[in-house]
Amino acid sequence: MQLEDMILVSVDDHVVEPPDMFDQHLPEAWKARAPRVVRKRDGTDVWLFEGAQLPNIGLNAVVGRRPEEYGVEPTSYEQMRPGCYDIHERIRDMNANGVLASMCFPSFPAFTGQLWARQEDKELARVMSQAYNDWHVDEWCGTYPGRFIPLGVPQIWDPKLMADEVRRLAKKGCHAATFTDNPTKLGYPSFHDAHWDPFWQACSDEGTVVCIHIGSSSGMVFTSMDSPVDVMIHTTPISIVSCASDLLWSRVLRKYPDLKIALSEGGIGWVPYFLERADYVYEHHKAWTYQDFGDLKPSDVFRRNIVTCFIDDASGVKNRHDVGIDTITWECDYPHSDTTWPRAPERLWESLAGVPDDEIHKMTWENALRIFQLDSLSHHAKEDCTVRALRTQSPDVDLSIKSAGGKPPREDGGHVTSEDITRQLAQAFAEPLE
Repeated sequence: MQLEDMILVSVDDHVVEPPDMFDQHLPEAWKARAPRVVRKRDGTDVWLFEGAQLPNIGLNAVVGRRPEEYGVEPTSYEQMRPGCYDIHERIRDMNANGVLASMCFPSFPAFTGQLWARQEDKELARVMSQAYNDWHVDEWCGTYPGRFIPLGVPQIWDPKLMADEVRRLAKKGCHAATFTDNPTKLGYPSFHDAHWDPFWQACSDEGTVVCIHIGSSSGMVFTSMDSPVDVMIHTTPISIVSCASDLLWSRVLRKYPDLKIALSEGGIGWVPYFLERADYVYEHHKAWTYQDFGDLKPSDVFRRNIVTCFIDDASGVKNRHDVGIDTITWECDYPHSDTTWPRAPERLWESLAGVPDDEIHKMTWENALRIFQLDSLSHHAKEDCTVRALRTQSPDVDLSIKSAGGKPPREDGGHVTSEDITRQLAQAFAEPLE
């Protein structure tokens, strides 16, 4: 196989929602209360919902910008690459990157729909969350069949509503749903509580993958306010290990053996030791902790239930069989700051040296289409799905790095700290509309 022969499906990208997203998906009686985009006096765009401002945080949409301009300050739509929010331009950017299909996590409602959950009017929250899901499945994903893995955002404040939404969306062909990496940090019962059983059961019944994205409960975690922000960026993917352990030792995976949970943007390099340690702990401590995996080991249950996801992870690819070759999936992370666009195939190919073709196919597209039940090949001939074929479809996409404005350079020559980031975010939410 050559680089151009690969087929790539990304199970972790993001959408910056377009301003008109609610126009076609809300009953007339609710349209006046829908979130709307407003331009602030500082030139940035924010969503406004029930009096709350929701900025487009810069790092969420820096693809194609000069790295020197990266930061968390809010942006306007004009500062973003159109592929962030325009479905037709997204497809062109995917073609230019050789990516067949993509799953897109939400932006302004937050990963698990915390925006809706915070509303006192829960009927308003339900209506808006369903409208969001309908826009995402029918419009964003439905415009180009076979090119997107639909992802629902269930109503996290009510597990029965979550289950109903999972089943409703499954009828639309959506077999992925977001959830949090730690419910307790959002004020809900833990993974260990039967509170969530209706949701787990619905996902198990419908073959809906629970997608747990890094940072989906606590957001950014800083070791100290004067630590370099690089510490947070460095450790955030690996922080999913706590969620993975919590799930592994819970009753959930053993009660629902068919349930699939994806650790989105969590990487895979840490998994072999994590599983080695889990089996060691089970062997040495089960007599007094009363854990019981039956005839299986914890590592067996992990590889059965957990879907792993990586962007650029040479160590993980080398140890792919210890991770679980049948559940590894690949990510691009467009348009976030970690994305490998527009050279994702080239970057990935470096890690795949010496890997047999059949295993490359599993990790780059076959596992993803099977696990998330996306039948891209019924819409597109296989020969039209390769990196080479897709890049041929959009040869005129401008791949040059551009300046889009942003934060001024530091005058003191110091590194960016956690305190700097916190201050910038506070200023973003405090800036008045007029």
